[in-house]
Amino acid sequence: MSDGIRDRAAVVTGSTKGIGLAIAEDLLRGGARVMISARRQGEVETVGRRLLEANAGRVAWRACDVRREDQVEALFRGADEAFGGLDILVNNAGVGLHRNLEETTLEEWNQVLETNVTGVFLCSRAAIPRMRKRGGGYIVNISSLAGKNTFPGATAYNASKFALNGMSEALLQEIRHDGIRVSYVMPGSVNTGFGSGEGPDPSQAWKLTAGDIARVVVDLLRHDPRSLPSAVEIRPSRPPRKG
Repeated sequence: MSDGIRDRAAVVTGSTKGIGLAIAEDLLRGGARVMISARRQGEVETVGRRLLEANAGRVAWRACDVRREDQVEALFRGADEAFGGLDILVNNAGVGLHRNLEETTLEEWNQVLETNVTGVFLCSRAAIPRMRKRGGGYIVNISSLAGKNTFPGATAYNASKFALNGMSEALLQEIRHDGIRVSYVMPGSVNTGFGSGEGPDPSQAWKLTAGDIARVVVDLLRHDPRSLPSAVEIRPSRPPRKG
């Protein structure tokens, strides 16, 4: 697999900002071909065209709501058309919700679970036969430490990330003998403005950066195929002292 990245075809969901964009940029720097994707058409086109300027012939883009089966199918057909197949899938698209359970509406609950879990299911299901045709591949799921550590005011988000971790563990056992590896990354606090849409907060410089998470993903892809770091935890090294 050479270095695991160069000339490989990748789909990164939720890749117009934050962690997803940092991953896409690092993959491109490593010589990969990358399909940019997010829900908003205008945002996807703007980011896709900007990245294409510096990476001629190696960037494609398509708007996709990962909750929609038809849009997911169109996204992966787009990767086939642009790159002739697929080697890498990074399931990064996700939504957060800070709300106690009794205050959470059914619509909010469904949005979190359908994006963070069903979206990964749909994208992974579409990716697997394509990777199998090419003799293997890598699926990286961006989870959270909220998938192993519960906290109040995030019931739906906790539930979605616990489910994602369990799905990742089961999936890696299902497809490991097809040469397809599965890992999930559990970041702690990341300074991206996730959930607010306002971008990094200069007052939160102690947190991880999107680039820190991208570096982990690239390192996973570069592991020798005989090895499988199935789960990675990464957290700020010096958070504020409590109390």
